[in-house]
Amino acid sequence: MSTTRPCSPGDRGPEPSGASGASEGDAPADDASPGGVTAVPATPSAGRQVRRLSFDGTSGVVPLARDFARQALYAWGWLPAASADQRAAAEDVLLVVSELVTNACLHAEGPDRLEITCDNKVIHIEVSDLGAGQPAPRTPHRAGRPGGHGMFIVQRLCLDWGVVRVPGVAGKKVWAELGAPA
Repeated sequence: MSTTRPCSPGDRGPEPSGASGASEGDAPADDASPGGVTAVPATPSAGRQVRRLSFDGTSGVVPLARDFARQALYAWGWLPAASADQRAAAEDVLLVVSELVTNACLHAEGPDRLEITCDNKVIHIEVSDLGAGQPAPRTPHRAGRPGGHGMFIVQRLCLDWGVVRVPGVAGKKVWAELGAPA
């Protein structure tokens, strides 16, 4: 279930060029912005659009990731939203990005990379980290208590989510998929 607001606090629309990272056709892949954050363009395929943001010891990664995701939503036409349902879908994407990046900060010494893919009407979010832990909703879930709600939120808002590990490689990729409103 999502919460709809007429406008997010501080949502001023797209930042000037270069403020939020790159996508196809933007800055070269080796361009790095201040603070060790590198935005990497990806190659699109038949309507598939990808944005990647690498973190390199950067602080403040949660708001940075959220701003990066907001820029992608503007670039892909999800924002500005024409209806309350479209706005809610965009807010859900931003919330899931925040939750996955926050979990990487709390349980895996921070994220390495955020990748957001738009393929038709599905947004695929992937957060890579070097943590060994396995994300899962906490049990028992304690409503009204701080903490421990992130994966319940992700599970509730997403079409699907999961974890990918590559044998012999440290870390994992936590992914989630959300759909656009009809």
